[in-house]
Amino acid sequence: MVSRRQSLQLAGSAVLAALAGCSTDLTATDGPERSLRVDRLGDDPVEYALYEPPSDELFGGPARAALDEILPDGRYSSYGYVPLGDGEYVEHEGTYYRTEQFVSGRAELRRPVVRVEPIDEETAPDDAVPITALQTPSARPLKILQSHEITNGDSTTTDLLRGDSYVMTRPAERESRLAAGDLDGRVVTRTGRGERAYRVEVRTEQVPLTEHTVLAVDVADSREAFRAVVLGAEAHAVLDADDLPSAAGDVLDDAIGRDAYRETGAPSEAFETLLERLGFDVDESANGHLLWYVNSLFRAAYYVDRDG
Repeated sequence: MVSRRQSLQLAGSAVLAALAGCSTDLTATDGPERSLRVDRLGDDPVEYALYEPPSDELFGGPARAALDEILPDGRYSSYGYVPLGDGEYVEHEGTYYRTEQFVSGRAELRRPVVRVEPIDEETAPDDAVPITALQTPSARPLKILQSHEITNGDSTTTDLLRGDSYVMTRPAERESRLAAGDLDGRVVTRTGRGERAYRVEVRTEQVPLTEHTVLAVDVADSREAFRAVVLGAEAHAVLDADDLPSAAGDVLDDAIGRDAYRETGAPSEAFETLLERLGFDVDESANGHLLWYVNSLFRAAYYVDRDG
């Protein structure tokens, strides 16, 4: 479940990767290449900050259920999964809230548990089920287990497993074809071409699950007040046109107007001043810094390439 702010931060990671591949358009000197990219997000920080649940049932369903319960002053608890992230901003009948999520207990509950065993691809039956043909609540656990097996436990999704098994905790998972046992004992393959074959085992077991509770805390009673909250809590810098020295302002305007602003070697005084005002360490790459500048919201990404 990814909020608008998180998705923009993920986009910022992609920007860093892009900046890393750029070559300088200035005369090269000794030292690292430094790149600053500033992308305009819009002119309304309120719309940027407000969270909207995903439209799917796997992640969006629990988020919507949680919001229905916690607004304006309730609580929502789930077991084994986080229904709604911490620090999301939402609006309800003109009041603005920030979500808080915390661990509130533990319980032993019966849940479907999925395991897979790799088999020789040549022995896979004709009726093997391609994982790509399954809906997400069934396909996702199998993909996670497959990745775990292929990487010998070194997958980025391994932390979603309990040992070598996947516990189906989300409502959409527990209502899926996989949880119903339709695939128990069946062979699944990575795609319809039959590679990476696995035999599936699904058992309902008593498992200890962490209880997660979500509530909402009101932070503003008007749109204008909430705008101030967003800029105060989320923006790394709030600047007017005359808040920067002339040379630093020119660098910022250049970065906004181009794909990226670049310097090689030690940063110029203007560039260093701007980076500091945007909250960057001049020697460290970073992304997702928010800037409110001349009535517009921007996202800034800074990359230091020492290998260029």
